[in-house]
Amino acid sequence: MKITFELIKRDGETVYFSNRSLWIKALIRKAADKVLIPIDDEEIEEINSAFFQELVSLSTSLGRTRFENEEWRECIKKSMAAYPEICNAFLFAHKEENADLYEQICKQMKEITLDGDRSNGSVDSSLTSSKRALTVDAVEKITYSNYHLTPEQREACNDGYIYIHDMGHRRDAINCCLFDMENVLTNGFEMGEMWYDEPASLSEAFDVIASVSINAAAQIYGGFTIPQIDELLSKYAKKSFDLYVSEYSETGIEKQQAAALADKKIEKDFEKGFSALEAKFNSLISPRGDYPFITISFGIGRDKYSQMATRMALKVRKEGHGKDGFKRPVLFPKLVFLYDKNLHAKGMELYHLFQDAVDCSSKVMYPEYLSLTGERGIVSEVYKKYGKVISPMCCRAFLTKWFEKGGEEPADENDMPIFIGRFNIGVVSLNLPMILAKSRENSGDFFKTLDYYLELIRQIHKSTYRFLAEKKAYTNPLAFMQGGLYGGHLDRDDKIEPLLKSATASYGVTALNELQRLYNGKSIVEDGAFALETAQYINHKVSEFQVQDHIQYSVYGTPAESLCGKQVRQFREKYGIIENVSDRDYFSNSFHCHVSEDISQIEKQEYEARFWDLFNGGKIQYVRIDVPYNIPALETYIKHAMDLGLYEGINISLAYCDNCGFQWNNIKNDRPQICPRCKKNEMTLIDRMCGYLAFTRVHGKTRLNEAKMAEINDRICM
Repeated sequence: MKITFELIKRDGETVYFSNRSLWIKALIRKAADKVLIPIDDEEIEEINSAFFQELVSLSTSLGRTRFENEEWRECIKKSMAAYPEICNAFLFAHKEENADLYEQICKQMKEITLDGDRSNGSVDSSLTSSKRALTVDAVEKITYSNYHLTPEQREACNDGYIYIHDMGHRRDAINCCLFDMENVLTNGFEMGEMWYDEPASLSEAFDVIASVSINAAAQIYGGFTIPQIDELLSKYAKKSFDLYVSEYSETGIEKQQAAALADKKIEKDFEKGFSALEAKFNSLISPRGDYPFITISFGIGRDKYSQMATRMALKVRKEGHGKDGFKRPVLFPKLVFLYDKNLHAKGMELYHLFQDAVDCSSKVMYPEYLSLTGERGIVSEVYKKYGKVISPMCCRAFLTKWFEKGGEEPADENDMPIFIGRFNIGVVSLNLPMILAKSRENSGDFFKTLDYYLELIRQIHKSTYRFLAEKKAYTNPLAFMQGGLYGGHLDRDDKIEPLLKSATASYGVTALNELQRLYNGKSIVEDGAFALETAQYINHKVSEFQVQDHIQYSVYGTPAESLCGKQVRQFREKYGIIENVSDRDYFSNSFHCHVSEDISQIEKQEYEARFWDLFNGGKIQYVRIDVPYNIPALETYIKHAMDLGLYEGINISLAYCDNCGFQWNNIKNDRPQICPRCKKNEMTLIDRMCGYLAFTRVHGKTRLNEAKMAEINDRICM
């Protein structure tokens, strides 16, 4: 017997539905297309039948066949429970809502076109290409928020309790990665439908590495790291040595002299090669509209050419780029010095490389230092036990352990962890002060309130995982087909789901200092116990989720670039201005002490080291040095951080006059805004953004947002 139901739409119109109706099926198909999720006719038919049965049950219980909008929408939700993203897009399909979306898009386009965007310090939003990329990103964010998130997730984001980083990219790409450059280059590879033979010399290797890096980094969002580049390049330096010695020998030069001349030429190749990398990485804009966020790590290679690579990378960065008299350091690639006390401590084999690194840091802030042999941390643990290095991805992200045979757990005592070639699929951050304020407002338990938001983030990550699993290998050929990522030798039409098993998904944490302040009026310098308890609780819950979901969740100390201001504004809207919590224009990053704390470098390292093992998904520690030319003191601070097992950044103040070439490298508050030599207002200023360096001023303007500039102006210990 045919039953026809009357369904009242939001605008009051009545439509009719029976088990033979086709219009619901058409709307399901449209909804699936909006969120880019494949669905076949059989699945649509199952949903349609389930919806009909739900209406039958509702009709039986209510004794009628005419249903209000909210009544039949609940039936849709139940029938599409297995397809939450499609369901959300189906429900969010009314003309007035779509009109509102269009208004949001137009507003974002106008702001970007006229005013630019300062949410990312590595983006020059004055450029046409960047404006177009930012516009696409803005549209993707609005689409993702309204079609991919559940109402509860969207409300949590809009109110500010959670924040989805890089929302505009989450449907399209993976996040940070440790790119396996050696695997790609070895025996040749294909890029852009062209075949590249493996480089036959060092100069060729530099050229190819630059092309691969720019191409591959453009296919992801976040950081792109080439780990242990010194040892990678050593392989090609040896090829050049053989070529040069052969050339010299053919001219009659005896072998020993030929070898010496070859080494001099290779040293020059290293210098030119690193200079070329810097030039390309800081002048070629990626399709995302930013300069590609590329990191290189080095320092533990012991052979002659690995050491030469380290020395030349530091020399080139220290000397800078530009016309004579106007040279200044570039921002990318970010440099990370790998510190092994058995190699780099005073009197050890590679101490001279560590000295070169410290001298470089005293002048240009980079490199940063990653302890491989310190007393704490997963990086030191893995290096000392397995001899494997976990280089950072982008500004601070790190990978969890994943074993070659056993995956999440070692299969046996010989199973080795894998890091190179792995990646992250995204970060969602908590606004902990807001969550504490909400629990108090509702007279509830903080940790139960926190559980709700942890579960929301869990579902967002699971949704991202499901969506990315459907991507095809051809969407990122270098990573998924040419071996740039672990397991990345797929055929063009293969789904990338197998590669996701070792990927991490991060729970970001900001404002632990403000959380502690809100809890008992004390900073994490004065107390910190509640902040520690909260971080421990989050780790415990995330570990439980990982066991249940078989997704490599990790806890991440969020750098909060534009988020530092966004979160405090959201807090004020809900809970007002509270002294030492929301009375400044920014929240503190991750587990860092407040930047205005008047504490010593050693004290800051010790305070923040308490949190180190609770943020294995991403962490960095940094201190300010007001007298950077005091090399012994600088070396003491770095060594102390290395003993603790930290990943250490050095902050100094850099200023360069674009008009006369005057340079300043000294105390922050004495740094000139107007050149003291020529009196022109053309100073370029470089400061640490979070885990990377950025222009706080270039050609008279800043690329940073107002909240971050306020934080920079308040810095004493950071």
